[in-house]
Amino acid sequence: MLQKFKEHINKKFPFLKKQKILIAISGGVDSVVLTHLLKQLNFDISLAHCNFNLREKESDLDEEFVKNLSKKISIDCFTTSFETKEISKKNKESVQITARNLRYKWFQKLIKENNFDVVLTAHHLDDYLETFLINLTRGTGLEGFTGIPEINGNIVRPLLVFSREEIIDFAIKNNIDWREDKSNASTKYIRNKIRHQIIPVLKEINPSLLETFSKTVENLKESQQIIDDKIAAVSKEIILKKENLLKFNVSKIRQLSNPKAYLYQLLKKYNFTEWNDVSQLLIAQTGKQLFSKTHVLLKDRDFLILSKIDKKTTKTTYFIEKNISKITQPLCLTIEKATETSEETKNIIFVEEEGLEFPLIVRKWQNGDYFYPKGMQGKKKLSKYFKDEKMSLLEKEQTWLLCNNNNDIIWVIGKRQDRRFSVKNMPKTIKISLLNSL
Repeated sequence: MLQKFKEHINKKFPFLKKQKILIAISGGVDSVVLTHLLKQLNFDISLAHCNFNLREKESDLDEEFVKNLSKKISIDCFTTSFETKEISKKNKESVQITARNLRYKWFQKLIKENNFDVVLTAHHLDDYLETFLINLTRGTGLEGFTGIPEINGNIVRPLLVFSREEIIDFAIKNNIDWREDKSNASTKYIRNKIRHQIIPVLKEINPSLLETFSKTVENLKESQQIIDDKIAAVSKEIILKKENLLKFNVSKIRQLSNPKAYLYQLLKKYNFTEWNDVSQLLIAQTGKQLFSKTHVLLKDRDFLILSKIDKKTTKTTYFIEKNISKITQPLCLTIEKATETSEETKNIIFVEEEGLEFPLIVRKWQNGDYFYPKGMQGKKKLSKYFKDEKMSLLEKEQTWLLCNNNNDIIWVIGKRQDRRFSVKNMPKTIKISLLNSL
């Protein structure tokens, strides 16, 4: 196995040879064997072990085992402890999801604090198959059948081509000790049910199941790549990016061979789940909205408009005191004295200092609001301005105003300045910039 592992690293992960590696180690045979393989090949490795306190004394013994292993082979070891059950109750999520999130968050913290390049986990081919079958039972798209990614950001999984049998065989032949997690024998969890009750039957039917499965996954990955290429090409034709919104052309989507399937591929990463409802937006009236945990999708005339739900900006009014030079909520504005004026843009305006009455106000628009648009005659209601600019409901909802203390509008932020505050005398000029506009 050592030679096969070396060849696999050289082929798929040659970059690891020059990197500082953190190994996620539980004490089980998979991560312990991964540690020994990398140590024998002289990689720069350290260990990271999470004690989730889920198995009383057994959890502490796992931690002790990992610490002793690190001393035995002379490498650094990082450990941490979590009260996982209490945290899962507080977050109202499963213990497994909680443990996973805590684990990966801690890994990223270690990477940042200790200048590691990557985290290696010991997922193997049997894990791959189990995940495939779990996704099959729950329902998934094609990406759910392409398994666990070998590389996902700075997380690398170099054992995915090896079976559990190969790993255990290597450990036994090389007199490598490991810890057995007794909970893995329980069929309480779906993964263990699949591991102990389903996969053995499948292996009876096909003794070469893992080899067949590996080839199938490769075929599915190739198919997924074709889909990804097609979606990238279609996206260029139907998606318009406008500030912090994505606008999907309804008529062009409806001309596609299977609009619902395309919508799934285009929107799946935004956490929508009710795909029949999403496809119905194509024929819905203007104003119809759908929400995921993170985004809102709005039908607005000829477009579906996607926007991120910003949980940080629940307030509708913010104040800027006189000596404040920068705010970051609800958006990022800088306020500074200008020694000269450059060309104004939608994100930069110049105003006369003596016309400002502090504290300035940043707020959402209200019915009846009006301003004097720079470059135009007379005043205009904001509702009429929005209509003339053909702004969608989402764009209106996301518009912020910069106002004087008396509520006179200085700037429809990122869109149009009020001419009453235009610069007339250069010596006392204030430059106001919007920094977080896309």
